[in-house]
Amino acid sequence: MSNSGSQPFSAVVLAAGKSTRMKSKTPKALHHIAGQPLLQHILDALVEAGAQRIVIVVGHQAELIQSTFGDDFEYVLQSEQLGTGHAVRMAETLLAGTELPIIVVPGDAPLITSAALTSLLSTHVINDVTLLSVELVDPTGYGRIVRAADGTVHSIVEQKDATSEQLKIREVGVSIYAFHPGFLFAALAQLSPANVQSEYYLTDTVGIARSQGRRVNTFVWNDPDVGLGINNRIELSAAASKMNARIVRQHQLSGVTVADPGSTFIDKAVKIGVDTILHPFTVISGVTDIGEDCTIGPGVRISDSQIADNVRIRDSYVVSSEVGSGTTVGPYANLRPGSVVGKNVKIGDFVELKKATLEDDVSAGHFAYLGDATIGSGTNIGAGTITCNYDGVNKHETVIGPNCFIGSNSTLVAPVNIGESAFIAAGSVITEDVEPSALAFGRARQTNKAGRAEKFGRPKQ
Repeated sequence: MSNSGSQPFSAVVLAAGKSTRMKSKTPKALHHIAGQPLLQHILDALVEAGAQRIVIVVGHQAELIQSTFGDDFEYVLQSEQLGTGHAVRMAETLLAGTELPIIVVPGDAPLITSAALTSLLSTHVINDVTLLSVELVDPTGYGRIVRAADGTVHSIVEQKDATSEQLKIREVGVSIYAFHPGFLFAALAQLSPANVQSEYYLTDTVGIARSQGRRVNTFVWNDPDVGLGINNRIELSAAASKMNARIVRQHQLSGVTVADPGSTFIDKAVKIGVDTILHPFTVISGVTDIGEDCTIGPGVRISDSQIADNVRIRDSYVVSSEVGSGTTVGPYANLRPGSVVGKNVKIGDFVELKKATLEDDVSAGHFAYLGDATIGSGTNIGAGTITCNYDGVNKHETVIGPNCFIGSNSTLVAPVNIGESAFIAAGSVITEDVEPSALAFGRARQTNKAGRAEKFGRPKQ
């Protein structure tokens, strides 16, 4: 499972909560930020840090969580919500006898990083219990790190159990721990629910360790957001904003220009090449790969698409499509799923593609709908052209050969094939195949009636 050469370890992820404050039918672990469920971000960090085994403690809607994350992980059920210590104890049947360090993390802290976890492990090699801690300007809601006179960790006191003096402490635990496996489960068996919540606190293992003369330490991480937990939708959006800022910064450091990071949104799985420029109000989501030297935005949304080098897209939507190098898209174009656009194509304003293939050097400059169509290289699509692909029951295909000229306001009634280098006169309704190099008309003959305009128009002055 591990993708890292760092110290191997086992992990327990606490994801059994009911998420009452989210007020949602969806488990908290499955709410999304940066294009992925909360829990996926945590699992990715654990794998990258070197986790050999990951046990997810599930409870509310356990089957849905298991089906989402699959068989790469192990699961254990916490049927009663009796606290964090009780939740970790549920994993004993799976991890009993392991000799690897055990890291315990919450299932609602998506800003956890592999760097923080590996740093925690590097400190943990000389300890029995190691806590990841941060210093917060406002530590409200977090367990405070209480130190003894010699500076070592004495205990962690939960907010609801803290005295007024302890509430002034700014160093807090972020519910991320590393344990010696021989100590952890023995200590969990000694926990007591004698507290305000009547729960078994994992934090009480610190006091048990000290009473046994074991070594307890912390690793103070430099990013206070690393353990930011999510309990409601306000905190969800705050975490999403922080995650987006982190992702945008990584792209900037990798050679991408982001004109306005505050109005640019990039999902975690997105890849962007060097010297690409992202203008304001751009949203790039899903599994999207954008090449080098592109100009994206303003006002662009791209999802689950492949964009080659030197592409220009502005004020447009691109969803589950491919765009070749040198192509321009927009403004106000809509590339719907299944569209494949070749090199040096021009897709102009108010052009919509749906499951359409445009080969190299096609031009569709204005006001067109091209659905279930294949268009050969070098073809020009005039303004107002549509492919009539739906007969009310089935979808049908339109095939246009290379180097064709499709006149403005043409209606191509599928299924229909237009041969290479054919010329379709403007305003035509094409219902039959057109052979190569043919000139096709599909419109009524014009008739002029002298003197009749007055009857239908304004009277003469």
